[in-house]
Amino acid sequence: MTAALARVRERIVDAGGDVASTRVVAVTKGFGVDAVLAAWGAGLSDVGENYARELLAKDEAIRATGGGASRAERGGGGGDAGVRWHFLGAVQRNKVAALAPVVSCWQTVARSVEGEAIARRRPGATVLVEVDTTAAPGRNGCPPDALPALVAELRAAHLDVRGLMTVGPTDPGGARAAFRTVRAIADELGLPERSMGMSDDLELAVAEGSTMVRVGRALFGDRPTRRVTAT
Repeated sequence: MTAALARVRERIVDAGGDVASTRVVAVTKGFGVDAVLAAWGAGLSDVGENYARELLAKDEAIRATGGGASRAERGGGGGDAGVRWHFLGAVQRNKVAALAPVVSCWQTVARSVEGEAIARRRPGATVLVEVDTTAAPGRNGCPPDALPALVAELRAAHLDVRGLMTVGPTDPGGARAAFRTVRAIADELGLPERSMGMSDDLELAVAEGSTMVRVGRALFGDRPTRRVTAT
């Protein structure tokens, strides 16, 4: 795990990024709680999960190891101990109540009703707005032209809108253009965080101004064929 993280950081540097200002979020979707412990042991406290049930189970398991409560439970701050959970799945309002005490950063807010649900359970929560840069059917995210209005609505709900997030297209040219667009809109809106880039395209994202990369396979290898639940 330590060697894999070193390689990820080398890739960030080779792409022109700064490891001190580019946060690595370890995506443990499909892996067991051992992956979370490995990331934590390597110094990565930012961990991303796509599924509510897995996130909650893994958080409980981590706390049972004696690692203490998540940062979200301590008000999103405190010391360096504990996992800082990033929720990476589509926000389902019926899951917000259970997730709100645990999640430190909601990366995939795409509608004002989702933000309102989070704000009711966790006023001042840190959120990123997911941008749909592909217009593909079924893809989560807010269209770029609707971002200013959505950001204003989320701020009016007293959420801490920290930045934008996107999943780029699979082709390199499209991904580069998407990342460039997201960075430009974030700059226009005064948002400092740009969560862009995953294991396959982090170099493109970093070159276009990503401040946060979400990596799973680059840290842990291929995911199991069956989804693992953290129990």
